[in-house]
Order: sequence, then C-alpha cells, then structure tokens
Amino acid sequence: MKEALFYEKLLDKKVKCNLCNHHCIISEKSRGICGVRENRDGVLHTLVYGKVIAYHIDPIEKKPLFHFYPGSASYSIATVGCNFHCLHCQNYTISQYTKFYENIPGEDFSAEDVVKEAKAAGCESISYTYTEPTVFLEFAYDCMVLASQQRIKNVFVSNGYMSEEVVKFIAPYLNGINIDLKGDEDFYKKICGAKLEPVMNNIELFKKLGVWVEVTTLIIPDHNDSETFLRRAAKFIASIDSSIPWHVTQFYPTYKLTDKPRTPIEILKKARKIGFEEGLKFVYTGNVPGEGGENTYCPNCKKLIIERFGYFITKLNIKNSKCIYCGNLIEGVGLP
Repeated sequence: MKEALFYEKLLDKKVKCNLCNHHCIISEKSRGICGVRENRDGVLHTLVYGKVIAYHIDPIEKKPLFHFYPGSASYSIATVGCNFHCLHCQNYTISQYTKFYENIPGEDFSAEDVVKEAKAAGCESISYTYTEPTVFLEFAYDCMVLASQQRIKNVFVSNGYMSEEVVKFIAPYLNGINIDLKGDEDFYKKICGAKLEPVMNNIELFKKLGVWVEVTTLIIPDHNDSETFLRRAAKFIASIDSSIPWHVTQFYPTYKLTDKPRTPIEILKKARKIGFEEGLKFVYTGNVPGEGGENTYCPNCKKLIIERFGYFITKLNIKNSKCIYCGNLIEGVGLP
C-alpha cells in the first residue's frame, strides 16, 4: 500500500479523491468508484502500486497510435481497476475485477523493473493501458519519470476522465495519449457511468500542453452510430486540431453488451467519410484488417504514404516526416 496522491481530508475521517472527475467522497474503510483507492483511518491509499496484472510487448499501432513512432514496440502494463463501468469493456476481467472480488491481484513490480524490462526488449515506449491508467497513477508516474530519464517515451491509453490537476501533473512526462470519445452525454451516463464534458475538456487540454493526441470511437450499433453524433464528434476534434487522428473502430459483442452485432463495415466507412468531410486530415477504421481504412494518405496529394495490415506496417512512403511524392509535412511524433 502507498498513500494516494490528489485527495483531501474531510470531517469524520472522510476523504475526497481528486484523481478523476468523479471526485469520490470516501468514508473510512471504503473505496472509491475505481475500487483500488481505499480510505484507511482518514488516509487515502492506492491498493495497486506495483501490482501489475498484465504486461506485454505490443506494436504501438495496437494502442492505437498511428502517428507516434510508427512500427515501434511498446512495453504495456496495467493493474486491476477502472473508474468507468463500460458495459462493453473487452478487458472487463481486470478492469472490473474489484466489482466482484475484494483482493488485489498482480505481480510485484517496481518502477525500475518496468523500465528495465522495456529497455531490455528494445521498446521505444511504455504504454499504461488495458485498464484505465489514471487509477494506478502513482505507479505510472514513477515509471514515467524513470522512463524519461532513459529516453523511453510514455503513452497513456485512456478514457480521459482524469482531473485537470492530474493532466497538468503528468503532461511533462507524457509523450502520447489515445483518448476514447465514446458517445454523447446519454451514452456516457447509461453505458459508462460518467459524463462527456470532462473528456472533451481533457482532449483539448492535453493537446494544448503539447502531448501527442489521437482519439478513438468504438462504434456500437444503435448506441453511438448516428450521423448526428459522428458529425459532432468529428467537428469537435477538428476544432481543436485537424491533424488529430480519429480511429473509428468496430465493436464486437462482449461483457454485458451482447445484444448488438458487430459494427457493419458500411457504418465504419460512413464514419470515416464524415471525419474527412468535417475537416480531419487522418481518419482510420479499426478492427477490420485489410479493409483499407487503416492506411495513411497524404492530405495534400492523396497518395498512399503508410500502408498497414492490422497492427503492422507493410509500406512506408515518408522521409523526414514528409510525403515522398509532394513533400507535404505529415503531422506526428517520431515519424520516419
């Protein structure tokens, strides 16, 4: 156990957690919504410091980040717990673990262990992913500081619900982030148990603070596949920066949301088209390898500059971050 960051003490040994936008008021011997921050005698503790439940070496494209050191490997870690309860979570066995069990599983890792493993594997970055990394912020932050000293990049794959204070706290050590823009306000309330506005604010704030941002929308039939929502989402992203990549991704039935089919490819193509119509330079379809929507085309001359199949790059037509055909600058970090 370790004392948590970002909380304040209240009367009667209660505490207010300011880690994310839930701002949980936690009574003694109780936990917050995430299930991994516990009030013990008026002191808030993180229960997951160094308790790594998953660690893998992934292609950075799996995050998905398509304009961040493309083709590189990322050492990816997670603990149990999440501050959302998404009905369609593909990693629910670890993200929702604390909803069903009181114990906190995981292998004991130090921040030094994580950085050492990433370096030994030749990874360009460490990704804090699989569950919501905000809930293991204390451990992630210590890893991030050490990683930056070793010139290893840091990446969050996040629901974007952390507090403004946390955004500003991690931004100096965070190089890239993929944030889910899941749906409209009603979607967040019914499907995730959260609110939309803080996510939108954080997408804008991370970009303002110089972190490379990509956005993902998992499109679920009859829940967030309307043209109204898709157009609003694309317009919002473009209003921040037209070079932010938008990943519109195929849903498949899982966890508690099994009454809807896989997203038809036609809907993904429509969403991608809407993204371009609203001014975005880079829009990608996800979870449909070989369909063609995972390739990068030069916004200027429209020629193919990065060809992908799934998480792997099969062709690169970029040099010095520029299209080899017309010389147009392609936005991103660590591009060839």
